Amino acid sequence: MQSNETTQSRMFTAALPSVKFQTAAAIIAVVAAVALPQVFHVAGAALGLGTMIGQTLLPMHLPVLLVGLLAGPFAGLATGALAPIASFALTGMPMAPMVPFMIIELASYGLFAGLLRGVRLPATVPSPLGWLAKLVGAQIAGRIVDALAIAVAVSLLGNTSMTVASVAAAVVTGLPGLVLQWVLVPVVMTAVDRRRD
Repeated sequence: MQSNETTQSRMFTAALPSVKFQTAAAIIAVVAAVALPQVFHVAGAALGLGTMIGQTLLPMHLPVLLVGLLAGPFAGLATGALAPIASFALTGMPMAPMVPFMIIELASYGLFAGLLRGVRLPATVPSPLGWLAKLVGAQIAGRIVDALAIAVAVSLLGNTSMTVASVAAAVVTGLPGLVLQWVLVPVVMTAVDRRRD
């Protein structure tokens, strides 16, 4: 039987990887966050599904969440902030009015995923379930920050291009993408866990 001290120690955060690893992971994730939406748009057009398939499958979110869980909050925050800027500069997407909100949303996802990455859950929680819980926590926190940013833009700045209701609409539209993340991220992170053991 494990001691109480050992059980409690599993609840603390793990050390961050090296700065070199965090930097490399962030660079790769930014590249992936710019490239994946383009791949999805081309594939959607080729399959007759339309070029807006990215709004449904959320390909830009996946690298940001993964890099936060893999490399920590600094890499996650940097990736989330830089990816929409790089994508807009290189591809013109997302549309200009969406860029600030995408920066806030994705940076929040990366930050919260990174903060949750090292939280040790009780040993009785299976690894995939633990990663799923951390992922969902980051997604919820990111959506709350996004909704707050939109509320500020609407109420204080008079921005009528976005509404808080658009957050709920985006969640419904992006549900297939969320399900994809709920499947892929725990699988990837569990595989990483096994390599570390």
